[in-house]
Amino acid sequence: MATVLPGQLVGAGFAIVAGVLTYSSLIERNAFTLRRVTVPILAPGSTPIRVLHLSDMHLAPWQKSKIRWISALAELKPDLVVNTGDNLGHVRALPALRAALDAFNGTPGVFVNGSNDYFAPEFKNPFRYFAGPSQQNREPVRLDTTALENYLSQDLGWINLNNRACRMTIGGESIDLFGVNDPHRHFDDLDTMRASLDAVREPATSSAKPLLSIGVTHAPYRRVVDALVDHSASIVFAGHTHGGQVCVPGFGALVTNCDLPRSMAKGLSSWTHGGKHGASQPGPYLHVSAGLGTSIYAPVRFACAPEATLLTLGPAPSHGVN
Repeated sequence: MATVLPGQLVGAGFAIVAGVLTYSSLIERNAFTLRRVTVPILAPGSTPIRVLHLSDMHLAPWQKSKIRWISALAELKPDLVVNTGDNLGHVRALPALRAALDAFNGTPGVFVNGSNDYFAPEFKNPFRYFAGPSQQNREPVRLDTTALENYLSQDLGWINLNNRACRMTIGGESIDLFGVNDPHRHFDDLDTMRASLDAVREPATSSAKPLLSIGVTHAPYRRVVDALVDHSASIVFAGHTHGGQVCVPGFGALVTNCDLPRSMAKGLSSWTHGGKHGASQPGPYLHVSAGLGTSIYAPVRFACAPEATLLTLGPAPSHGVN
């Protein structure tokens, strides 16, 4: 039997690590994926609503393939786009964002901001994420958030839900949408959002009960998701986690960069809060996007491909007695 020398083991180990890094930085990081999910959430007999969830693009000017892939998603012709923030990944990223999203001009949409819509990325020790959510330890470089918001709201016509609410008509049905500014940097203001939502729901200005209520946040901290559900959100859209970004096959995300359970780091799950739902009543649901990008200082993904999601919100099963 051949003897394996310690040096050979070390060499094999380095080769494996190098292979994983090459795959995660050059291949999987650019393996953009469209997930399709059906959510049984509407009243029986309702016409389905197709929602495209975009999040955590972290765009940089040189990311041409990502820009083209995002732009092509407009061909899906969704009824609504929900953008949960972290659009920018570089101080000169706005032209890249325009190239990616201009094709959605005329498609109804809403957005909230993430911290990377305010601050330029900086290098962080990845092992610090195991100690808890990341912190801003020095004065960051500010981005042109006003220009970003003007582009999304004025050029694309998307509605700003940063601590705000609105009522939209989609497919002839009224939908309430409300959201918060980035909770990861404590920019959320639930009282301001609540006042805006109360104004939207004021009987003097609202003649019909909405078909659906949607909550939107960048970072899915439990306190924020709970608050959105408390205000009757049937589904909450969020991003921020990157799905863990580096996952272990068969185990999943190692961290979520917030207090969300690792099992809910990406995809659709049912949110339990105060025993408000059971088997006979679907939802409330939480949909967390694994996002489309990474920080330019941590350009790797493993067992967690970059993604956008097309959710079809459809009628819930009827539980009436025949």
